[in-house]
Amino acid sequence: MANTISQTQIPNMAVSHGKVRDIYDLGDQLLIVASDRISAFDVIMTSPIPYKGIVLTQISLFWFDFLADTVENHLISPNVADFPVAFRPYADQLTGRSMLVKKTKVLPVECVIRGYLAGSGWKDYQATGSVCGVKLPPGLKQCQKLPELIFTPATKAEIGAHDENISFDTCVDMIGTEAANYVRDKSTEIFTKASAHAESRGIILSDTKFEWGITDDKIILIDEILTPDSSRFWPADKYEPGRDQESFDKQFVRNYLEEINFDKSGPGIELPPDIIEKTSAKYIEGYERITGKTFEL
Repeated sequence: MANTISQTQIPNMAVSHGKVRDIYDLGDQLLIVASDRISAFDVIMTSPIPYKGIVLTQISLFWFDFLADTVENHLISPNVADFPVAFRPYADQLTGRSMLVKKTKVLPVECVIRGYLAGSGWKDYQATGSVCGVKLPPGLKQCQKLPELIFTPATKAEIGAHDENISFDTCVDMIGTEAANYVRDKSTEIFTKASAHAESRGIILSDTKFEWGITDDKIILIDEILTPDSSRFWPADKYEPGRDQESFDKQFVRNYLEEINFDKSGPGIELPPDIIEKTSAKYIEGYERITGKTFEL
């Protein structure tokens, strides 16, 4: 199994750590490095997943290119040779898993687009007949395709906390009418385009979340995009409404933790080798199915 990067070690450079990413603030730019850390139920496990950070970065790069004529994004370069001089000696930690990007003023909402009734949306529907205040027809099944795409924004939570679904009116209160309309409409547009591509590859894009930031008075797409960590991708040939679906993500980890009655409020744990291996393989399969390329180990 490959060497993994749980955390980057770049001497004399200040870094902040998210659940998965190490972020270096370079003034008007950021260097974002996707580690091999994995979180489940908002808890970071102690076992890294081989290749995960590279897979996430390469999928984001695929989508940024695919959507380049639809939406502006924050990418400057994924090439270590283009990074500031201080980072170049550490290509062994950075190659394939890092992006130099524009620093933006981040909008404080996660822009979630749902095409199917899954996850917290399904739980919300069971309890209220709605998802984030959007009324839906009665009698829908778990993971059923929705009559139309719905935009369900959420607040951005700190590490260890859960994002909180909010109404569109609350989104307007937080970022203003013009920005809220723009991110809703643009998120819907790029979801529709990405979903059509995924469908052509035998994959259902159930839902995803986008993040947006402001730079030079423009709202642009930031962070990761349409990865197995930010989205639900299901193999179309195994899709069946009325149950949970197979997916190209951390499903094996979640299932294992449920089986052992993992304490979701406690610290992360070491994962068994077979769970690590299966999860790594599933991420790689997701990359290959989405992009049509062979993942180079």
